Amino acid sequence: PLDVVKTRLQMQQRTLVSNKCFLYCNGLMDHLCPCGPDSPPLARRPLHFDGTLDAFVKISRSEGIRSLWSGLSPTLVLAVPATVIYFVAYEQLRLRFQDAHAANFRPKSLQSTSNLHKPSYPFYIPLVAGCTARVIAVSIVSPLELIRTKMQSQKLSYVEIRHALGKMIRNEGFFSLWRGLTSTLYRDVPFSGIYWACYEKYKRSLDMPSPTFMYSFIGGAISGSIAALITTPFDVVKTHRQIEFGDKVIYAEKPAKNVPTETTLQSVNRIYTRNGIKGLFAGISPRLAKVAPACAIMIASFEYGKSFFYAHNVQQYLSRVSDEKKVSTS
Repeated sequence: PLDVVKTRLQMQQRTLVSNKCFLYCNGLMDHLCPCGPDSPPLARRPLHFDGTLDAFVKISRSEGIRSLWSGLSPTLVLAVPATVIYFVAYEQLRLRFQDAHAANFRPKSLQSTSNLHKPSYPFYIPLVAGCTARVIAVSIVSPLELIRTKMQSQKLSYVEIRHALGKMIRNEGFFSLWRGLTSTLYRDVPFSGIYWACYEKYKRSLDMPSPTFMYSFIGGAISGSIAALITTPFDVVKTHRQIEFGDKVIYAEKPAKNVPTETTLQSVNRIYTRNGIKGLFAGISPRLAKVAPACAIMIASFEYGKSFFYAHNVQQYLSRVSDEKKVSTS
């Protein structure tokens, strides 16, 4: 619900080209939907919101409280693999970068096993690992997200979507499947790098081998808030671009083959010129209110899962060693 409010506050700053579509976000992924007689009330009756609380009240009254959670199931199809790819990539990259740093830069006196539970490494290792992991995850999922958007917006069958994608590739090239990737990377990659750098710094400041669930929760909330605050202007740009793309390409009667688009920095400058600093940080309150608990739950669950399975694997290993010893002695 907080992400829905955030997106609506960002949307109302931009006058739609022809009101052909609206952007709906349910907290996991964005949905570009057509405006028409069968569309939800929000598409047929555009509302103006004076703030976060006002948006909550008006959306609930006009669409019903349940609309804030609608559309969750289809997004899980992409959200689950994207999250798995992201976390696995980050963890493996961070460990490899740490090993490379320990082997090449750390003095031998510091490579003892006395401080393995609290390794020392520069802040840029989690930053680079987080950025790289996000690039990998977003790049893999981006074509699938385009397919999902087309299927939901135009109600195409799998055969029809295959023909549509084939035509799109022939006319615009293979890399048209990654259209819109740049603005997504501008928002998600800095967020990921800043988030992991802050969280790993926080975790190393704790005097414990592994943070408890509550410590991880607090660290995730703080790190997520910092990253969200810094990257909000790019989130606003992404919202504007998705609406423009929907108006000119997806829902246009004669879709434009080559849509002239601004660079991300040009978009930031245009929004700042038109609406000032307030425009660049539209929706910041609900974004922070959503990102902080989301990041807290995410990292606390991740850390708990790692600790649980580590203990489980160690127990299994010790049991296997004990059984082997019994067999050898008998």
